[in-house]
Amino acid sequence: MQQKKFLVIQTAFIGDAILATALLEKLHSFYPDAQIDYLVRKGNEGLLEDHPFISNLLILDKKQKYKNFWSLLKEIRKMNYDVVINPHRFAMTGLLTGLSKATQRIGFRQNPFSWLYTQKFEHKIGTTLPTMHEVERNQLLIAALTDKKAAKPRLYPLPKHLQGVPKETSYICIAPSSVWFTKQWPVHKWIELIHRLDEHLNIYLIGGPGDRELCEQILKQVGHPNVQNKAGQLSFLESAAWIGGATMNYTNDSGPLHIASAMDAPITAVFCSTVPAFGFTPLSTQSKVVQSSKQLDCRPCGLHGKKACPKGHFNCAEIDIKQLLDIT
Repeated sequence: MQQKKFLVIQTAFIGDAILATALLEKLHSFYPDAQIDYLVRKGNEGLLEDHPFISNLLILDKKQKYKNFWSLLKEIRKMNYDVVINPHRFAMTGLLTGLSKATQRIGFRQNPFSWLYTQKFEHKIGTTLPTMHEVERNQLLIAALTDKKAAKPRLYPLPKHLQGVPKETSYICIAPSSVWFTKQWPVHKWIELIHRLDEHLNIYLIGGPGDRELCEQILKQVGHPNVQNKAGQLSFLESAAWIGGATMNYTNDSGPLHIASAMDAPITAVFCSTVPAFGFTPLSTQSKVVQSSKQLDCRPCGLHGKKACPKGHFNCAEIDIKQLLDIT
């Protein structure tokens, strides 16, 4: 029997790329001998280094996307995929999917090139519970090929990524930053949280190179001898290893939340302007979402957050510290 060939496409942000690994898990469980390839945006490939289920990792360079498009399309067509699965809802990946020449071209109807697909599904995001999680929405795309139950996303740090993980049995990771201002719990709130945590625990501030300045600001103001700034010092999979070993992880509604899900690591996630009903909540066995107890008619103000509070008050960030400390 000929080996089946799959391509999964997700060139959005880090969190989306992590959540789409649930598709890789599910496809592998049903087609263990299949070739499963994954296309991600340049910068996210470090998440997937030597991933056990990925045969070929394809990269879309969005800084040279038009030039890169034609070389990618040529490569994709050369592969002769049986199935291309595209949970990304934007034009370029829709065109790559539609022109791939794959026998089955599957994605969401909201993609402007979904008319080129052989199968398309509605991607529905609500603002009130109950709702579908993003991994469940993505699972719709492959339900006919597998079953209706979504797998969990997963990352696979290598032994080299585990070497620097703290040796102490109990430590905490905090990822205080976000690309979007209205998704980011304010600095003074993170400082207040740190002051309320066990003073004997080591606390590591984590994030990318662009988050180092924010973490340094917290470090200087908190005056806590056991707090260290690791932002910009860890790769994606090193961060996953540190998050995976932590007693608790505190994050915003951002990429580190989904890293924790993919490591089944304990997590408390702070939701400011966005809401759990969007379907991007943590999936870890031990997980908790905290949010404002106020009924705000301006929340949510958008799906992805904004650069500033449209109302100028940022009341959605007024979250009682006690919510984060009550882990039961």
